Formats: sequence, C-alpha cells, structure tokens
Amino acid sequence: MPTPQTSREVLELRDVTLRRGDKQILHDVSVTIRAGEHWALLGPNGAGKSTVLGLCGAVTHPTTGVVRVLGHQLGRVELAALRREIGHVDPRHRLRSPLTVREVVLTGITGSIEVPPRWEPSRDQLAAADALLATIGMSALAGDRWPTLSQGERGRTLIARALLPGPRLLLLDEPSTGLDVAAREQLLETIETLQQTRPRLASVLVTHHLEELPATTTHALLIGRGRVVAAGPADDVVTSEHVGAAFEHPIRVTRQDGRWAARADRMAAVSR
Repeated sequence: MPTPQTSREVLELRDVTLRRGDKQILHDVSVTIRAGEHWALLGPNGAGKSTVLGLCGAVTHPTTGVVRVLGHQLGRVELAALRREIGHVDPRHRLRSPLTVREVVLTGITGSIEVPPRWEPSRDQLAAADALLATIGMSALAGDRWPTLSQGERGRTLIARALLPGPRLLLLDEPSTGLDVAAREQLLETIETLQQTRPRLASVLVTHHLEELPATTTHALLIGRGRVVAAGPADDVVTSEHVGAAFEHPIRVTRQDGRWAARADRMAAVSR
C-alpha cells in the first residue's frame, strides 16, 4: 500500500469522540504526532488511554471526528495493509508455543502470534532479526525458548519483533508492566536507543507511572476522564499542575537526569 510521504505527520486525531452504548469514552480529543517524535500517553486508570491507543493503531474507529494514520484516514483505507506499517508492543503477548527468541522476533514479519505453517524466513530476514537482537543485547538468548524468559527479556524481544518490519509508528502499551527495577531500566535503555538508530520513527508509549517514561520522551498527551488535559512538548505537559489535574489529586512532579518522578504533594493536599 503506497503511503503518502509529503508530510512529517504520522498520526492525527482531530475532534475525536468515541461512544460505547450510552457511555462516552472520549471527548473531542485532538493531537498531531510527527516523524521522530516520541510521545507519552499518560493518565489514570479508566481515563481512555487504551482507547486512544486503539485509534492510533487503526484498531478502533471514532464515533465522530477524524483519525489519520500514516497519511490515511480511517474509514477510507484498507486496514490490514495499514497495520503492517505500525509496530505494536504489548506485554500481554498471547503466545502459547515454546518458540525461540529468534522465532518470536521473526513473527513480526508475518504479523502473527505463531509461526505460520510452512513459512520459512529468507536469509535476509534472518540476518535482520539477528541484527536487531544484537542491537538490544539479546544475541546470547536468540535460541532460548519463550517460556524460559524473564518478563524483561520478553519485553525486549517484543520490541525487536515490532521493529523488524520497519514500521513508521511504534506503539508501546504499558511495556514496563510486571518488571522489577533492573528489568525496567534495561527495557527503557532499549527504547531510548531508538532516537539514534531510527531517527524517523515516531512512537507512543502508554503508562500511568511517570517513572516508566524514557528520557528520550519528546512530547506528552495527558488525559483524564476521556478529555485532553494537556498536549505538547513533554516539559510543558508533564508538570505538577497538569498531572495533578488529570489524576485529580495533588501530585509533585520532579525531573532529574532526564527522567521524571511523581509523588503525592502532601502540603497541597492539606491546604485544600
């Protein structure tokens, strides 16, 4: 499927609403993401983050408004072809078979959970998979089986899987879920390398923990109760005021060495 290359815009949501039955999930959400930008999608549980990510991944359609992904408007494009240009990292990967790390990465080519029957990767595809595993420090584990991997090793494997087809947009759905501190830091280091190794790649990372944001985060979309609280450059959005408004609780946000942290602002809570 030919993809328009005339604009740096990778993703646009314009005045998007979404309803399920009688409940409105999203209210007039607008955001534009461009090539090379790395966005954080932040908000409390139930804020609508997963719904927004579904729109970004061409999985969910809006009730009203316009969603354009990679230059194509949802509702006017063949979805299967579009989704092949989007990498998706979901730690809840539903793999049942004891595939090796290399085999899991190669399923990024087929877009399937399991290796399709009678499918064989080409020599170039094998080389590309091995090169990605080397980039993320997983070469020594290429032959290890999925059930034997730690959660952190699985997360890094899934990033390589998502990157193998060469997507223009990478979606990371709470990739640090279930990780201990060391595994989380290894995963974030892997994500941070993308700014150098794939400078045109745009990404959206969903989380509700500021400590899980890579230092390379350039922009943020902060939502609460299905509405945009703030959107734009990360330094302008990820602030005590905006985060507190989205989470409906006084929060003190700090940043050190490029990484964010948040804790309850007890003084502000007492003065309320």
